Amino acid sequence: MAGFLDRVAGDETDALSQPRVALFVDGPNVLREEFDVDLDDVREAAERAGDLVTTRLYLDEHATPGLIQAGEARGYEVQVTSGDVDVKLAVDATELVVEGGIDVLTIASRDTDFKPVLEKAGRHGLRTLAIAPGEHGRSDALRNAATDAVSLEEATAED
Repeated sequence: MAGFLDRVAGDETDALSQPRVALFVDGPNVLREEFDVDLDDVREAAERAGDLVTTRLYLDEHATPGLIQAGEARGYEVQVTSGDVDVKLAVDATELVVEGGIDVLTIASRDTDFKPVLEKAGRHGLRTLAIAPGEHGRSDALRNAATDAVSLEEATAED
């Protein structure tokens, strides 16, 4: 995970100079049994880009109460939607990009539907980070659209 994230991690000035990071997690595409993702690992990968100011986990109506509680217990603002999770996440992320208040937009997903959101953020001057649940769950389209990209396998191997 070279590039922007390494430069930020190496800059240990005061907290006010750290980039403000928004993390949006696509629960149905990331929290799958085959990936064995830990929400703490997702958060840590995003924190390498700066100070988290928004941390949201998007789930569908089929999410178990235990999953909702786990997200909340780890500090995520859990958004449960009866409609398409992708649409809600994309609209919320785009709204935050347009309103300002963040320097880095981070999306944890493997869904190429979020490529336009990352591109919009880039056009608004934001850095972007795509977090993949694992190498086999990585989207090349997201990876290429983002300023930086990492898979959780890479991120946890660095610790």
